[in-house]
Amino acid sequence: MALIVQKYGGTSVGSVERIQAVAQRVYKTVQAGNSLVVVVSAMGKTTDGLVKLANEISPNPNRREMDMLLSTGEQVTIALLSMALQELGQPAISMTGAQVGIVTEAEHSRARILHIDTTRLCRHINAGKVVVVAGFQGTSSAGEMEITTLGRGGSDTSAVAIAAALRANFCEIYTDVPGILTTDPRLVAEAQLMDDITCDEMLELASLGAKVLHPRAVEIARNYGVPLVVRSSWTDQPGTWVTSAKPQGRSLINLEIARPVDAVEFDTDQAKVALLRVPDKPGVAARLFGEISRQKVDVDLIIQSIHEGNSNDIAFTVTTPILKRAEAVAAAIAPALRNPSNPKSDEAEVMLEHNIAKVSIAGAGMIGRPGVAAKMFATLAEAGVNIQMISTSEVKVSCVVAAAECDRAVLALRTAFEIEAGEQGAGSREQGAGGAGEAGEAGGAGEDKLILLSPSLPTQHSALSTQHSPPPVRGVALDLNQARLAIRQLPDRPGMAAKLFGLLAQHNISVDMIIQSQRCRVIDGVPRRDIAFTVSRIDGENAKKMLTQVAAELGWGEVVLDSAIAKVSIVGSGMVGQPGVAAKMFEALAQHQINIQMIATSEIKISCVVAQEQGVKALQAIHAAFGLAGSEKVVVPA
Repeated sequence: MALIVQKYGGTSVGSVERIQAVAQRVYKTVQAGNSLVVVVSAMGKTTDGLVKLANEISPNPNRREMDMLLSTGEQVTIALLSMALQELGQPAISMTGAQVGIVTEAEHSRARILHIDTTRLCRHINAGKVVVVAGFQGTSSAGEMEITTLGRGGSDTSAVAIAAALRANFCEIYTDVPGILTTDPRLVAEAQLMDDITCDEMLELASLGAKVLHPRAVEIARNYGVPLVVRSSWTDQPGTWVTSAKPQGRSLINLEIARPVDAVEFDTDQAKVALLRVPDKPGVAARLFGEISRQKVDVDLIIQSIHEGNSNDIAFTVTTPILKRAEAVAAAIAPALRNPSNPKSDEAEVMLEHNIAKVSIAGAGMIGRPGVAAKMFATLAEAGVNIQMISTSEVKVSCVVAAAECDRAVLALRTAFEIEAGEQGAGSREQGAGGAGEAGEAGGAGEDKLILLSPSLPTQHSALSTQHSPPPVRGVALDLNQARLAIRQLPDRPGMAAKLFGLLAQHNISVDMIIQSQRCRVIDGVPRRDIAFTVSRIDGENAKKMLTQVAAELGWGEVVLDSAIAKVSIVGSGMVGQPGVAAKMFEALAQHQINIQMIATSEIKISCVVAQEQGVKALQAIHAAFGLAGSEKVVVPA
């Protein structure tokens, strides 16, 4: 017999008929000999309707009262589903977040789960009842018993957290699509269903806007080793398994606010190649990395910084032994990138840098916590370590520093994030992204095989063996909700990144891509660089206003906001040692005359910023280039 947690979203319980269909599915699962906890969302558009009512009363409603209001939506669903199960003869009981023992921070509208007291829950399970739980909600621990909500995607978070607390055999997420697809089926009807995907890949896709799973739910699954499967509410198809490595025995206390960083990693076997002032036009990155791919040069980080005038800087890191080969490729292609009317200009200047190292912090707990990156930058500043390059993802922040400063940087970061020396593969090479190189911590090959305890359930997935080699790209995501901020002439000295991103963290503004220009200009005796980063579009204006107010005090120049951007990304742990992946992505964009404004990579992700109006075309072009389309069209129910 298996203990299973099932979650049904708003569409799945959007009417009486659909609630009755869910009851039939739950009843069938129990009849197969399993114990069940069911987590549900509010019916259909109920939450939207409640928000509309609140906005008719007040343009800026109190967050506590909003939690009180919005929590009622799930309570309707749990009562109706419990009644439907009882009509089938199945004992069931409905429970709110407070009744089920979900204790959260006292943060209205965005609370994180501290712990779950499963005593009452287990008593009902052991009595043979199906426990139907209101997702999205909990209660504060301060003694006032305040109702709190978990924010967007909160029912996913509730379900996986309950599965972790109960040590359930697995957690099933039922939704309106057949599983996790290679991209949004509303944009590419031939999007293909994946059999399985790693938690790290799913974290990236979820954070890039793939709405089938919320990043916080995936974070909990990754941290506690909860086997997850995403399925359609309308069919019996097997869906997609989200796999995680064996967990490290985390405490269930402070479940969502435990240590955000699991490891400090470093790589001293690195060198940097940069091309300065390359023309800002479609096809440049494709030509450069196409040639790099043909010469079998394995690249780690790739950074294309913001353009100044009509040119960009492109930099990439390689291992020291192949630096000469990388330099030769860059030097050979540089003349072809220059203006033919002035071949002796300073365009496409090749710059090499030896004796660098990459230091990284890694951990799924960094999601949505702007203070983590800021703390890393502040720690390096306090240690007197200057940051030369920055690369970010949902589970890792990497900085390129001078090799001579690597030991000092690693020691400072271990101390700041309370990481023991034995808690990471220190010194192990974690080569990178970029389709670029190797997926250090997210490989599809080290996963434990899932063994489910109930052979009668149609949920077994024998394909999760460790024998198959994952494809280089698993999914393509488009984010149309970002804005880019650029700060000109930032003083190039330790502590500036810490001050900048510390300010943003204080205002609870999360940063996504961070790009530091490679060009360094000396103005009034002070070396300066430009820096650009992306934030959620709703934070763009506030961030610009706040940073402009402190510009003179902190010594930086103009703050420029661009909200007409889109970010298109590819994700895949199979980018291991395949330098052609980045080139293929850039070539797909070049063929459609889509100009790349920024590039940033991590071990398992490559992201490009393009013009907003070209975002959908960019996604479709890249999805086609990697042959991700399936033979059947996916229809998303209304």
